[in-house]
Formats: sequence, structure tokens, C-alpha cells
Amino acid sequence: MQVGNARYLKPGDLPDTIAVFPLTGALLLPTGQLPLNIFEPRYLAMFDAAMAGNRLIGMVQPALGDSDEKMPDCNLAPVGCLGRITSFAETGDGRYIVSLTGICRFRLIGEKVSHDPFRTFRIAPFISDLSARDEEDAVDRAALLSAFRAYLDANKLEADWESVERASNLTLVNSLAMMSPFGPAEKQALLEAPDLKTRAETLIAITEIVLARVFGDSDTVLQ
Repeated sequence: MQVGNARYLKPGDLPDTIAVFPLTGALLLPTGQLPLNIFEPRYLAMFDAAMAGNRLIGMVQPALGDSDEKMPDCNLAPVGCLGRITSFAETGDGRYIVSLTGICRFRLIGEKVSHDPFRTFRIAPFISDLSARDEEDAVDRAALLSAFRAYLDANKLEADWESVERASNLTLVNSLAMMSPFGPAEKQALLEAPDLKTRAETLIAITEIVLARVFGDSDTVLQ
């Protein structure tokens, strides 16, 4: 996988320890891009360290039911996603505006003792994510686009359909999952889906549930 100027092809290309950024409702997936506005001193220090090193950050949600990421020792969800800083700008007022591009998911193994103001964990990367394009043919693209169109129509929203049609299945599934306005539990379910096909099916199912809850029988919406 090519991310920015770096290539991640094998386990040796990935770190076994990473600084983590806990953020409720934030979802980063392989190949996806997540914009961030960094202003807390401990996270400014985290990004300083990443920029001086391998440019890698681990995005993870606080554990469900323990959703206050401002607590320095909050419990964390077991699975997150490794991202590379591919865009970085200083605002002049002490903030950083950055963009992370997703590389692969990881499972937290254990926290390392550190004197840094941010938290660092040992991780087990999901190596299969580096070759996820091999899974693209298994995605039911028509069903995914049908659910996406139904959601847009129900909410009177528009989309750039030319760009949607050009997108690969990998890009489409992961981009729609990241952009989806669902809650932390749904975002975590999308992150932890074992493969691209299951993530697409999960995204469709969640969309159908939301449409049925808000608009009644989803069968009348998903045409």
C-alpha cells in the first residue's frame, strides 16, 4: 500500500508501538483521509513527535460507555486504525491542521509506561488490510449504492455521482463508512468488520435501520 511518500507492504514496514489519539466518533479506515484540528497541548506534542519520526498516529475511540476522551486514563476500544500524516499546516494561533491517511487497523496489546504527555501502546497490526484490494470483487456495489442513494434522497442531499462511479469498491466502502453520520457504536462496528464485504454489508444494514427508524418501512425507501 502506498500512503503519501511511504510504502507499507509487509509486517516489517509497520511499527509495533504507536502513540494513540482517542477521539469519540472519529473513524479512520485504510486508504481513507481524516482531517483533524489539533489544539490540546498533549496532542500537539504527539504530532510534533510523529512529524519528527515516522509520521504515524493511531486513531482509536474511547471504549463504549467510557466516552470521555478528555480523561487521560479513559478506557479505549480494542481496535483502532493506523494513519500517516499526509498533510500538515500550522495556523499561527497554536493549532495544527492535519490530515491522516489510513494504512491498516490494529489491535491494542498493552500500554507502555512513558513520560510523554500522550499515551503509547503496543499494537498488533491487521496485515491483511495492506492487500484489501483483493477483496473488492466480493462487494455488492449495486446494493451499497442503492442504500447510499436512498439515504441521500431521504435527507434531500446531493452527491457527485461521477466521482462515486469512478471510485473503486475499496475507496467507496471505506469513504462512505467514514462519512456516515452514525454514532460511536456503529462506527466501531464498521471499523471491526472482518473484511471489506462485511463492512459494506454492515454499512447497508445500519443505513436501512436508520431509514426505517426515521422514515418508517425501509422497503419503501430502498428502491
